[in-house]
Amino acid sequence: MEDFRKTYLHLCKESGLEPQESVLTQLHDVRAAEDSARLDLAMQSLSVDTCAVLGRVLSNDVLFTEVVLSDCMLSEEGVKLLLPGLCSNTTVKVLDLKGNNMRAVGSEALGKLLRQNKSIRRLTLEWNALGMWGEAFSIFCEGLGSNKALKQLDLRNNQINHQGAGELAMALKRNTTLQELDLRWNNIGLLGGRVLLESLQQNRTLLQLEMAGNNVPSDTLKAVEQSIDHNSDRKSTLKESRSKTQVLSKEIQSLREEKGKQFLNMMETIDKQREDLSRSSRMSAVRVGQLQEALNERKSAVNSLKAKLQMTEAALALSEQKSHDLGELLSRVKLEKSELKERQSREMNKEQKEAVIREGKLIRELQISTEKNLHLKSKVDELERRCKAQQDHVFDLKQELTNSTAELKLRLAQAEERLEAEKKGSKQTLDDAENLRQKEVDHLNHNREESERSLQDRVQKLEEIRIQLEEELSRVRALSVTERAQAEEELIKVRNQVRLEEQQRVSHLEEKLRLLTLSRDESQIHCTQQKQTVSELQARNNHLALEMEGLKRRIEELQQELGGKKQEKVAEVNKVRVELQEQIGHLQAERATQGGLKEKIAVLEREMKVQTSNHREALLDKESEIASLLEKLRLKDDEIMRMREDEAQRANFLQKAVLTYVQGSPLGSNSPKK
Repeated sequence: MEDFRKTYLHLCKESGLEPQESVLTQLHDVRAAEDSARLDLAMQSLSVDTCAVLGRVLSNDVLFTEVVLSDCMLSEEGVKLLLPGLCSNTTVKVLDLKGNNMRAVGSEALGKLLRQNKSIRRLTLEWNALGMWGEAFSIFCEGLGSNKALKQLDLRNNQINHQGAGELAMALKRNTTLQELDLRWNNIGLLGGRVLLESLQQNRTLLQLEMAGNNVPSDTLKAVEQSIDHNSDRKSTLKESRSKTQVLSKEIQSLREEKGKQFLNMMETIDKQREDLSRSSRMSAVRVGQLQEALNERKSAVNSLKAKLQMTEAALALSEQKSHDLGELLSRVKLEKSELKERQSREMNKEQKEAVIREGKLIRELQISTEKNLHLKSKVDELERRCKAQQDHVFDLKQELTNSTAELKLRLAQAEERLEAEKKGSKQTLDDAENLRQKEVDHLNHNREESERSLQDRVQKLEEIRIQLEEELSRVRALSVTERAQAEEELIKVRNQVRLEEQQRVSHLEEKLRLLTLSRDESQIHCTQQKQTVSELQARNNHLALEMEGLKRRIEELQQELGGKKQEKVAEVNKVRVELQEQIGHLQAERATQGGLKEKIAVLEREMKVQTSNHREALLDKESEIASLLEKLRLKDDEIMRMREDEAQRANFLQKAVLTYVQGSPLGSNSPKK
């Protein structure tokens, strides 16, 4: 409210006008009333400038829903400036322009307002003179016909004649929203009443039409009331049908929503199950990946152990090669010893030959063992499977080697003892030779002992190295075997676990798939049930539509019966149908006569229209003559006023001249002395 007042004052200040006190007091009263949306300027004499400012303020106002301008004696110019402001207003629902004596300009402005405004629902135009000006009233009726918002229109005491009623009838044929029309206390007459009655045959929305005090016959009024009753009955049936269709549409919508919800729930469950499946597959993939990584790690460990085994076997081969070299050295030493023994004696040679043969056998056995080791190297994969057997075989070979070496040592000791015994025996026979070769023998014995010591040291070292290598090899093989057995056991366990998990998951997935299929079948069954219910509802809807069509046909039949039997009631119609059929024949005859009368009336109306057009032209000519005469009178009045002003000025000039003359004359100078 304060914004409206400030806007009014601001626009008055911009236009250089003084705000009208009555308007300000009324705005102050409205502001004092809390939550008021009614602008009441009734009985206020509004000037043209105030109307212009109010039109500009109301064009953008969003506060007032009811504007009362009754008995404000608005001028034509004021109405022309005020109503265009309401054309763009979207909040005013009620407009009261009672008792403003609006004429042609007001009718045209109201027609423009009705064409452009889309918010006014009730318009009060009582005690005006809209019907006096035919062309302006026709513009008003055109605006009424194109309006899509107005529901109540009050045109009491507007001097509307039968021609204006014809214009209103044309507007009512095009209007589809007006529900109440008050035409009391006008000059519509018989022709206007019949034209309005004909318009009601096309208008289906008018529910109340007041025509008292218009010199309209009672039968026409009754016919109008019956057509209005038809409209009200039609509206009630339409309301019932709309309510039924709304209920059915709501039920169908609810069923659709429930079906959509069920479908969405089913899709959500399917999505959840898919997510669970994907999650479980991801978990299984991750688990398989982890197991694969563990298996790869175990494989890498096995490969590293294989590499270590190969390295130990290579070291063993080197040690065997070294032992072979030592054996060759030993054979050479033994050959040297045999040569020395051959020089000493034949027996010694024989023993040395036997020792050489035995040593050859041992060397051949060593070569066979080396060949077996090489053959074992070529078959590493088979050694892994038959590791225990090969280890036993190697152990036997090692025992044989140790036994052979021990036997060789024993034989060497026995040979040395025999040599010493033979030396002692031969000392007696060969003292001379002993004496001669004592030095050589001592020297040779010394060399032999030194060589034997060195060989024994080497053999001991080689034995220690061989024992260490065998221990490392046995330990590495035991570790590899145990690790391999553990890895195989773990792999078997993991495989069994993976198989069990896969079987469990497969069974779980099969169970889920079975449940999904069951839920899908249930949803399909439910969907089929829903479709059946929808089809049943559609059938019911079609049945209801057929019933509605039957009801509409029944209503049309009842309307036809009511049209043929105007003043009778339904109960009397059911009782005396035979009498009414006779009356219907009479009525048909009367209708034929009425058709002839209507044709005559149409001819007379055409003549009346021609006469009214001629009369309008004559009135326009007279009005133009009156306007020209009024203009001439105004010009004459202006000339008379100018002549009066000139005469008054001349009289003033003469009076002043006389006074100055009198004051300047000797009489005027002597008069004060007297």
